[in-house]
Amino acid sequence: MSDPALFAPAGALTMQSAPALLAEGQRRARAGDLVVDLAAVSAADSAALALILDWMRCARAAGHALMLRNPPAGLTSLAALYDIDGLLPLERAA
Repeated sequence: MSDPALFAPAGALTMQSAPALLAEGQRRARAGDLVVDLAAVSAADSAALALILDWMRCARAAGHALMLRNPPAGLTSLAALYDIDGLLPLERAA
C-alpha cells in the first residue's frame, strides 16, 4: 500500500454511532488505499466490526487496500470471539 489516506474515527464505534460513520468510511474506502486509525476509539461493539467489514468490502470492490491501525483491545477480542480476527487487515509495524 503506497501513500494511503488516513481515516481516524474518534469516540465510540457502537450501534448508536455506526450509522453516522458508515457512508463516510465507504466513501473513503472507494476513493483509494486507506488506513483506518482506531487510536481515538473509546468503545467498540459488534457494530464496529460490521463497519470495518463493510469498509473492507467497499475497498476491495474498488480495487483498493484497507488496513487497520491501533485497534482497541476490546475490538480484537470481540473479533477473536466471533472467529473473524484473521480477517482483520491489521497494519504491521515497520
